[in-house]
Amino acid sequence: MDEFASIRHWTSGRQGVEWQRERGVVLGIGDDAALINPAAPISGVGSPYEYIMAMDTMVETVHFNAVTMSYEDIGYKALAANVSDIAAMGGIPLQALISVSVPRNLGPEPMRRLYDGLYTCAERYGVAIIGGDTTSSPQHLVIAVTVTGAVEAGKGLRRSGAKPGDAVILTGPVGKSAAGLHFLLAQQERGIAALAGERAESLVLAHRRPSPSVRAGRLLLTQGTCHSLNDVSDGLASEAWEIAEASGLLVSLREQQLPRSGSMAAYAGAAGIDPLEWMLYGGEDYVLLGTMESSDAIAAQAAFHAEGLPFYIIGETLAGKPGVEMIRTTNKGELRMPLMKRGYNHFE
Repeated sequence: MDEFASIRHWTSGRQGVEWQRERGVVLGIGDDAALINPAAPISGVGSPYEYIMAMDTMVETVHFNAVTMSYEDIGYKALAANVSDIAAMGGIPLQALISVSVPRNLGPEPMRRLYDGLYTCAERYGVAIIGGDTTSSPQHLVIAVTVTGAVEAGKGLRRSGAKPGDAVILTGPVGKSAAGLHFLLAQQERGIAALAGERAESLVLAHRRPSPSVRAGRLLLTQGTCHSLNDVSDGLASEAWEIAEASGLLVSLREQQLPRSGSMAAYAGAAGIDPLEWMLYGGEDYVLLGTMESSDAIAAQAAFHAEGLPFYIIGETLAGKPGVEMIRTTNKGELRMPLMKRGYNHFE
């Protein structure tokens, strides 16, 4: 099967012309390039709006392997990671370009399954797949995704907007994806049986099929008092450092207010691991970390709960040298501990 036959096999019949047109697509897959109408009205986004663009790459043996992911999972997660970047700006995802580098010994069906997962994610978040590129790879599978989105002009949420005295907020628990990855690897290496069943499944699902927080990002934007926002892709501590450095202040997290998943904590205990390690440094949870007016945080929490969405107030920001600390309450008072600037880093 040649390149163009492969592309047809992976993509044909997936998304209708009218469905794509509602997302601003004039011409999708099938020509030298796609055509987008930059003035098309976008449902849920007011005019005028600005485009958001994000790109992520997943590489076999670095981001996934046969133990941790099915081909459907690979496709789903590759797109979800980009959708999360759009959510972190308070935007709505629109279109995606997909580039794959495929080992010659990988047949057409595994890639068809990868695109099954990719289109499942696209349907869930309303993303039109409009093109990309296909090449051979000498050894490993590589998938790179570029996603566009839109947000009201001048309203996009950034890392750099935090102000001293803000409340630090989080839109979901952290550490589940890292726990799921640990379980998958430990199960393979040591035949671990701890936490089998539904609890383990929830951790594995968190790793393989993350849920980008698009609705949460839109709620924070419309709330009007969210000053900064970041998605938790590289770990809570790493993302807090990004906000601290971009905004020029100290981010202070309170340990007792950090949301702790019951299944994650139970598995951490069984595995002999401090759950804070996964919570602070695990990453790939794709919830949102941000800051907002402290006087509005309780109202925002109520608005989230009314939508059936989690919302946690986990600390505050302080004037001072950029950094991140965690406050632990003990019987002797509050203990302030600096958090290292650590998370997943491809070059370390």
